[in-house]
Parts: sequence; structure tokens; C-alpha cells
Amino acid sequence: MPSRESYEVNKEEKHLVQKAKREANQEDILAAALGMRMGPQKPSATFWQPLKLFAYSQLTSLVRRATLKESDRTPKSEKVHNFKVHTFRGPHWCEHCASFMWGLMAQGVKCADCGLNVHKQCSSLVPNDCKPDMRHIRKVYSCDLTTLVKAYNTARPMVVDMCIREIESRGLKSEGLYRISGFSDSVEEVKMGFDKDGENTDISVNAYEDINIIAGALKLYLRDLPVPVISYDAYPRFIEAAKLADPEKKLEAFREALALLPQSHSETLKYLMAHLKRVTQNEKFNLMNAENLGIVFGPTLMRAPNLDAVTALNDIRYQRQVVEVLF
Repeated sequence: MPSRESYEVNKEEKHLVQKAKREANQEDILAAALGMRMGPQKPSATFWQPLKLFAYSQLTSLVRRATLKESDRTPKSEKVHNFKVHTFRGPHWCEHCASFMWGLMAQGVKCADCGLNVHKQCSSLVPNDCKPDMRHIRKVYSCDLTTLVKAYNTARPMVVDMCIREIESRGLKSEGLYRISGFSDSVEEVKMGFDKDGENTDISVNAYEDINIIAGALKLYLRDLPVPVISYDAYPRFIEAAKLADPEKKLEAFREALALLPQSHSETLKYLMAHLKRVTQNEKFNLMNAENLGIVFGPTLMRAPNLDAVTALNDIRYQRQVVEVLF
């Protein structure tokens, strides 16, 4: 009968043999992956080690990329250049192909947001990596939301942040908040202040005692956006989600619709909905419930993209429902 010591030795030998076979198989697989033909004289272990490390790192990277969602790989904050036909003074070279821009007039196009100069034919080849520069942003109202956010390097437009902070500090209990319009000349004055002074605009109680002026300025900013907070691309999905009767299907449809929003739009919407929720919590004083706010903010946050008048009119009630569900 073999002793315990000899049994342990045999067990260890079997383990070493199995390990050697596994390593040999790994080397054969690695060689095949690298397109190498192995002869009878295989390379030494010192040759294989760096290749193993390299292959492992590559496989790990591939697996990680494969498990990422498409939305995670594509930057949500990417921005398309806002090219306009431009006449340059003096000699200019295309910043994409580095070739000279010929002609006396309209030699190429210039991005109105970041100042990039390229040939017209090169503009379609430029990646969506526009980085807006404050030197080129001439106004705040009517400026694309993503452009403004990138120019000021903020999560949301400063107009939204500043107006909501001011309203929450002194206006949540104001009767008819967002329903009662502020004096139009004063609202226009706030708009011009933001366009001229940006985040240095004074909207305090000392400048505007009536909180409805600040609320009106916020609504005007949202209405003036060239692309609404709920973007044209996402609009049909939100309307279809609002039409669903089953609560679980409706919730899932809203999640899918929200995922279609650009990052800056999503951040703005989330911040605004949290604010409107706090407005409803003061309904006892301001008399503004979810339905009332939905009526006000439905058409403000979303507009039908190129729909006929009848369809747009029918969508109004669903726009209200979208806002109610969101907050």
C-alpha cells in the first residue's frame, strides 16, 4: 500500500502535468491568434510571457468594449458645427485639409459657435466636436441649448439655474406662479440683460420685485430655444408614451424617450421637473397643481416637428400629460 508521502508526490506530479498541458494549449491558441506557425522547436517561456500579457490586455479591452452600451461609447455631449457661408479678409487656409481658400468672396464657411474655418466641401467631413467660444456667442436667448452649456461649461443654461434659484428663494408661494404673466416690458428687459451681461445679470428682488417677471423670463427663454428642451427627435416618442394606458408600459416608454435627449437637454429637463415638483408641493398657496403646470409647460417644453395644424392641436393634451408624468 503506497504511503501518504508517495500519494502526495503523485498528486503533485499530475497537477504539474495538467498545468503544462494547459499552458501548451494556451500557447497554441495564442500562436493561432497571432498568425504564427509553430515548429517542433517552440520558443522559450521568456518569449511567451510578454505575448501572453499583450494578448490578455487586448482581449480584456475587447470584452470591455463589447459590454458597453452604444450610448456609453458615443459621447452624448457631442455638438455639430454651426457653419455659415463666410467672406474672409486676407489669405485663409482650411483648418480641416490645410489647403488655401481661393476666391474674393464666400471662400468657405465659418462655425458661428467656435470660429472654425473650412472649405464648404470640407464642412461635411469635420467631426461633431464643436467647442463653442464665448467670443462667438452673441446672445443667450434663442441660442442653441447645447451651445450655451458648452460655452459656459455648465450642466444647464445659467438662465434656468438663476431664474429657478430666484423663484424658489422668494416665489414658491406666490399665487398663480407661472400662470400670471409678468409685465412684458420688464420680461424683455431681463432677456436683454442676459443677452448682454450673461451670468452677471441682476434678477434679485431689488431689481425686479414682481416674481412673475422672473417666471416670465424663464418661460420666454424655454420658448425661444431653436430646439426645444424635449427635442424634435424625441417628440414623437414622448407623445406615443403619453397615449399608453398600461402604467408599466408607459413608464418604460418614457424611459426610452428620455434616453433620446441630448445630455444638456436631459440635465435641464431633470432640474426643471424637480423645481416644478416643489411648486406643486406649495399648491395650497400658489394654487398651481400638476395639471395647471402641465398646461403651461407642455407647449413650452415641446413643439411638434413639422406637423400640420390639426395634428399639432390634437397633441396639446398629450403635451400636458407628458409634463405631468415627468414630474
